[in-house]
Amino acid sequence: QVQLVESGGGLVSAGGSLRLSCAASGGSFSRPAMGWFRQAPGKGREFVATINWNGGIRYYTDSVKGRFTISRDNAKNTVYLQMNNLKPEDTAAYYCAGRASLVASRVEYEYESWGQGTQVTVSS
Repeated sequence: QVQLVESGGGLVSAGGSLRLSCAASGGSFSRPAMGWFRQAPGKGREFVATINWNGGIRYYTDSVKGRFTISRDNAKNTVYLQMNNLKPEDTAAYYCAGRASLVASRVEYEYESWGQGTQVTVSS
């Protein structure tokens, strides 16, 4: 499995921006498809965004389309989630995930590797 470490979370006012990073290391599968998920207090974990092995295909959940952008730098083994125009309902723990496949996926159980999560809090 790939080891994943997220960073970049924090407290921001509504309308602000944050960029999350996810550094990947180890694992035997190169260029894995990656995803971001989030879990708000008292709720289940939900899909946010996913990107395929070369960044050519990206999917987003409807609530973040036009505000969030997922990208990757394979030379740095890092995936990013740029979050703009943040809203209080975006408050959650954000998790990076990787799967042993080149294909992007919105499905949580298709990911084998998970980071520890980074907290994003948006104040109104």
